[in-house]
Amino acid sequence: MTNIWTTCARPFPDVLYQELNGESVLLNLATESYFGLDAVGTRIWQLLVKDNHVAATIEPLLREFDVDEPRLRADVAKLITELESAKLISLEPCDA
Repeated sequence: MTNIWTTCARPFPDVLYQELNGESVLLNLATESYFGLDAVGTRIWQLLVKDNHVAATIEPLLREFDVDEPRLRADVAKLITELESAKLISLEPCDA
């Protein structure tokens, strides 16, 4: 199993993203995979698009949400796994 904390998450080229009222929808046009994100999932997506480094999502999220780090890491890991399974992102080694 890949250590997601050392990877970068990159949206597939065919993925469309639309945000509305703090929530969002992802759609992969090639696979027709559809995924809805709540406000926290939307924020994780925004951070991934900005930096790609999965580990870089943790500090901003800890500042923005009232959650302990182990719970946050578990939730981020779960979402990343779900997005990868839905073919919405690919996990790759981060560039040095």
